[in-house]
Amino acid sequence: MSSTNRTVVVTGIGATTPLGGDATSTWEGLVAGRSGVGPLEQEWAADQAVRIAAQIAVEPTEVIPRPQARRLDRSAQFALIAAKEAWADAGYTETSADDGTVDADRVGAVIASGIGGVTTLLDQYDVLKEKGVRRVSPHTVPMLMPNGPSANVGLYVGARAGVHTPVSACASGAEAIGYAIEMIRTGRADVVVAGGTEAAIHPLPIAAFGNMMAMSKNNENPQGASRPYDTGRDGFVLGEGAGVIVLESAEHAAARGARVYAEAVGQGISADGHDIVQPEPEGRGIAAALEHLLERTDLDPAEIMHVNAHGTSTPAGDIAELKALRKVFGDDTDHFAVSATKSMTGHLLGGAGGVESVATVLALYHRVAPPTINVDNLDPEAEANADIVRGEARKLPVEGRIAALNDSFGFGGHNVVLAFRTV
Repeated sequence: MSSTNRTVVVTGIGATTPLGGDATSTWEGLVAGRSGVGPLEQEWAADQAVRIAAQIAVEPTEVIPRPQARRLDRSAQFALIAAKEAWADAGYTETSADDGTVDADRVGAVIASGIGGVTTLLDQYDVLKEKGVRRVSPHTVPMLMPNGPSANVGLYVGARAGVHTPVSACASGAEAIGYAIEMIRTGRADVVVAGGTEAAIHPLPIAAFGNMMAMSKNNENPQGASRPYDTGRDGFVLGEGAGVIVLESAEHAAARGARVYAEAVGQGISADGHDIVQPEPEGRGIAAALEHLLERTDLDPAEIMHVNAHGTSTPAGDIAELKALRKVFGDDTDHFAVSATKSMTGHLLGGAGGVESVATVLALYHRVAPPTINVDNLDPEAEANADIVRGEARKLPVEGRIAALNDSFGFGGHNVVLAFRTV
């Protein structure tokens, strides 16, 4: 295979989410159908219309030394924790780039965030107003930069092939992984650490999303609030955290005897050209991304057994995605086990594609599709267009090569579909 069309594989995974402080506990929570959503108990939440969120299970200060944590925005803290886990899981150490275990000139990092260091920006503005110019932290700018998480991960792994930060709203994490796949496929890098992170549980984003009528206001039942495909769904639940994977060329992974979780087959990208917030209702843009994926890879639709859907629990978005799957794959979708894991993690915005890629890879590796929880009354349009995994996890075929899709879409009409396959 030429250096411009190399096979890409996943050799490491890491996460910190509302379900657990690492990838293992997150996966166990997903398979068990456990909700990470709870009430917001901060004093500022009392005045909000939305008083629930999926907050991180393990605070970063329990993992990162406090002096280092003070120099990192919360989004960068999450990214660094997930990246360290993924890097170690792939068999590397913090000194791998220095001791020659891996060639730093061939290592990249692509970590995305949809909003960036919003908590730093808002908190430091409060400091400026209340305490004056001299009290503003000198670390403010590198903390609030959207590329801060990627830069810090790049510094940790010694990346010199390129450090990048795609920003495409809620599709950002998936676009980062797609970008990383292309870095390896086209020969720019041999190893890339990629994923997404978000830390936006703050009064202003919650008030803004709430006033848009985008978020669930089911404050009385937090764990049941995120309910993709249910007729009673009333918006997404905001989550926080990060998901990161280590991608390598298959040759590089084989040469060092690395464990391989799955092949990263490729990406499909499109834009709706419809509205800054609302998805195109018939899923035409999503269908275009799926078709782009099929055109640019050797993915056989018959191999697809699982879809980790974007499924945010919004009335319009959930159905548009399923219509797109039906439009492109027709009756083949009858054997897709469709899971909407945001029913458990909430919506991590720019971090969603990273966490859900971790979930998709592990679904293939363990051949189990996590459930979509809280679907008490399945929307007839959802039932007509897809096979939703509800209530309990479902086993995937145990023999033969199978593939899975991870769908991510964002405000502005961004559509990204990633494909992974067993090896």
